[in-house]
Amino acid sequence: MLFQLRNYTHLPFALTKTNFASRMHTAAVSVKAEMTSSDHNAKSESSKSSSVSEVRVFARKRRLIKPEVITENVVKVELQDQKLSNLPDIEEFAYKKPSGNVYSRKSKLTSNAPIEIETEVKPPPNWVKVLEGIREMRSLEDAPVDSMGCEKAGSSLPPKERRFAVLVSSLLSSQTKDNVTHGAIQRLLENDLLKAETVEGADESTLKDLIYPVGFYTRKATNMKKIAKLCLLKYDGDIPDTLEALLSLPGIGPKMAHLVMNVAWNNVQGICVDTHVHRICNRLGWVSRPGSKAPTKTPEETRESLQAWLPKEEWVPINPLLVGFGQTICTPLRPSCGLCSINELCPSAYQEATPKKMSRTKLKLTKTEESDS
Repeated sequence: MLFQLRNYTHLPFALTKTNFASRMHTAAVSVKAEMTSSDHNAKSESSKSSSVSEVRVFARKRRLIKPEVITENVVKVELQDQKLSNLPDIEEFAYKKPSGNVYSRKSKLTSNAPIEIETEVKPPPNWVKVLEGIREMRSLEDAPVDSMGCEKAGSSLPPKERRFAVLVSSLLSSQTKDNVTHGAIQRLLENDLLKAETVEGADESTLKDLIYPVGFYTRKATNMKKIAKLCLLKYDGDIPDTLEALLSLPGIGPKMAHLVMNVAWNNVQGICVDTHVHRICNRLGWVSRPGSKAPTKTPEETRESLQAWLPKEEWVPINPLLVGFGQTICTPLRPSCGLCSINELCPSAYQEATPKKMSRTKLKLTKTEESDS
């Protein structure tokens, strides 16, 4: 039996894997058949040898199959690794420019993105007629701004000193009426305190006394000293000639900076919008908030909305024109709509002209005064 098994195991190596497996299987079957015909002792011995030989046979068969499966798995893993290796790293998305076929689809989408085109803002209807009507009503030039505005400050001084006087006048005009600002400028002029050198050397208490009663006179006196020092250090006693530099000065806002650029340097970069221009433009419906028809809330929003459609040649005269109109006719409280020649073109006409209801105490006082008279 062992001799026969050895003869089966020493088969020629030229056979293929399939023939070898089938012959080995037939050998195992014949061995089992011979084992059944022998005696009990021979059966036990032959069963041991057959079991060992059977294990060896099937073990060899499995060894032939396993390497094939393993190689297939290795090939699949290698192919997956190659596919994964082609993917871009996270750093490429964050820092590097698009390269290769990975970004080809994305680049096509971005290249066809719509380009934003600025659309022109349509001016309000009848704005030319409204502006002409306001000019006719302002032809007398009897408003305080016509004789006491910031642009009138230091008109008799040399150019360098006049520019500084206009800057100081603009600083003092915030939250202050024109006649009060004009009086403070005249007192500073009489004490030779409209120059950067003299203001920087003066006491802050002296400046407070001279500019009183302008609004926030204590803070404005402090800012006057700071502005004078900056003008001496950076501009040789003159004032800044750019809008950005003027806005960097303490106490100077957009309205004042645009006014100084217009008057001192004859450089028009924007409309000077104060409380009068802000109020009247909203009453006329000339301005609105971006993307809506709601009125603007700040003078800066009014300036941006007004500049979007108003011709640039009107940017300078619009300020004194509307300021004087707001001081005489279109006043903050109870505007004189009956005296206004453009009330038919104004969407806010007579809406704020009626006085508020008087309180009971005032009614009693007026009745007693009438009875006494």
